[in-house]
Amino acid sequence: MLLEVDNLRTHFRVGRDQVAKAVDGISFQLAQGKTLALVGESGCGKSQTAFSIMRLIAENGFHPSGNIRFDRKNLSSLTEDEMRVIRGNDIAMIFQEPMTSLNPLYRIGNQLEEPLRIHRMMQKIPARKRAIELLDRVGIPDPERRVDDFPHQLSGGMKQRVMIAMALSCEPKLLIADEPTTALDVTIQAQVLRLMADLQQQNGMAILLITHDMGIVNQMADRICIMYAGKIVEQGSREQIFDNLSHPYTRRLFESIPKPGDAPYLLNTIPGMVPPATEYGEGCLFADRCQYTMEVCRVRDSAPYMIDKNHSVNCHLYESGPPQKMTEDSVRRPAPKKVQDSQSLLSIHALRTWFPVRKGIFRRVAEYVKAVDNVDLEIKRGSTVALVGESGCGKTTLGESILRLNREARGSVLFKNVDVMKLRTRELKKIRQHMQIIFQDPFGSLSPRMRIRDIVGEGLEVHFPHLDEKEVDAKVASMLMEVGLDESVAERYPHEFSGGQRQRISIARSLILEPEFLVLDEPTSALDVSVQAQVLNLLRELQSKRSLTYLFITHNLSVVQYFSDVVAIMYLGRIVEYAPASELFSNPRHPYTRTLLEAVPSLGPRKPFEPITGDVPSPLNPPAGCHFHPRCPLLRDEPENSPLRRKCQSQYPEKTRRGESFVACHAAE
Repeated sequence: MLLEVDNLRTHFRVGRDQVAKAVDGISFQLAQGKTLALVGESGCGKSQTAFSIMRLIAENGFHPSGNIRFDRKNLSSLTEDEMRVIRGNDIAMIFQEPMTSLNPLYRIGNQLEEPLRIHRMMQKIPARKRAIELLDRVGIPDPERRVDDFPHQLSGGMKQRVMIAMALSCEPKLLIADEPTTALDVTIQAQVLRLMADLQQQNGMAILLITHDMGIVNQMADRICIMYAGKIVEQGSREQIFDNLSHPYTRRLFESIPKPGDAPYLLNTIPGMVPPATEYGEGCLFADRCQYTMEVCRVRDSAPYMIDKNHSVNCHLYESGPPQKMTEDSVRRPAPKKVQDSQSLLSIHALRTWFPVRKGIFRRVAEYVKAVDNVDLEIKRGSTVALVGESGCGKTTLGESILRLNREARGSVLFKNVDVMKLRTRELKKIRQHMQIIFQDPFGSLSPRMRIRDIVGEGLEVHFPHLDEKEVDAKVASMLMEVGLDESVAERYPHEFSGGQRQRISIARSLILEPEFLVLDEPTSALDVSVQAQVLNLLRELQSKRSLTYLFITHNLSVVQYFSDVVAIMYLGRIVEYAPASELFSNPRHPYTRTLLEAVPSLGPRKPFEPITGDVPSPLNPPAGCHFHPRCPLLRDEPENSPLRRKCQSQYPEKTRRGESFVACHAAE
């Protein structure tokens, strides 16, 4: 075995007399050339396990027990100088957030050359040559020029690929990948996963993959460890886990994932939260959230029981063999019915948001970034329209432009037959009561200095100044309870809540004004699958109860299939396909839509990752003709002078309509 972790405990001293048991007695093995996935909710100890292997835990951390053996060396007994030789050379790590892992003051080339010069003793010129080769290998276009860029000049996907290039520069024996694709689009995600799989096959590298995305686990992992509250509750091969979900926590995690056919039902959620690491008590730590809890569960933790060879589960239900009731299907709750109107609540025509780029001494406008470029969209009352596309295609800018949060927005946005674009400041302020937005980052959009009562009630003070303090408090308390929070949280601050709770506070802040239209900008992208299921259920229940209309901005296609009525696919500032969700997923017509769907890691049979070639072009200088033609798979085998290729390179396609659906593609004509 390349890596052997035995009874590892990683604890942290918190305050005078508290100890946080982040990792509390875990054991696993990883063979050369294999992939082990660590899966669980946030706060389960996955990342601290990785930091423990790298010997990078914080100063207040310590190991009460445990051994970590890597390549026959006991890492726990090595000095810091000896560990420094191993880090980046034999063991490399890709961190979750690439921007915070790359030094903004140094060029990409300098950061890539550093491990080569330290570990491989390379001189400047050969190290630079190797850095360019690595950038080319990870799919960075024009590597000779990009090697001199700073991190801020690269997209999120490019920064993550630079991190991978840096991690792989010394051809490590073990790669630890901590949520390597969480912040990436499905297309960039497919590129990153394909690259990792190819390099593993070429170099025989082992991968410790930390994630909560079960689709990625299914496509990448050889073995799986399910972590909960610092412990491994189930482990086995990918086939053993997926074919026989044995621990109640494993089953509930899988049930939280939106799947095809789930749309008529609410998602099964896991009640409660992972307990804080400072409050781990006796017994099974999942007992308070488990539907099968027995008296023994609260008294002592379970020993591991062997379900099959190399497949174990820590659960008292298995003391006398496989439990009968675990095989019963969970009860599905039907989703609340929503009333959809045939009339449009919002009609968007020729909407354009071009940001000027100023140059020279006199700051004259030299060109424009065409973030949103001539968009038409109809959103019917009571419906959910999903806006899907890669990062940089203009999704968020379109949502903000509809609400007139961008000064550069031009065109027509009719809300209940009133053109929002023509309203003056006072009239616009009034109509914003009925049109609200929920932002992607719930922590960044909540003021850390304000109490929850003031955050949620702030809109009432602006739009309903006649309400007295008691009436505001009553409305805030009622709204908090409606989104599933106790009214007592009103006196607390945002930092005291989990990500899912903060998103509920954001929803309460928007809904207290009783709007009719909500822009949901990636409301679940930063959440675990279990918390995501809770938020999606809440949004569906509120939509039915309040007759809300949603514009749902996301790149998570499994959520789109579950949550939306209509889907608009956006590419480089324009809508390229618009269709009902059922029609789009069963019969996508645009090659870009088909490529997006093929790039999603699924829970079904394994398939090779087939990413789109190249990156999204800059909206500052979009390609002539069809903007997608340089990356289009349909043109890959087309002769150079074929009529279709010439047409795609010279003319932007007109919309081909079929009922209420349309597609902008020459091949579809």
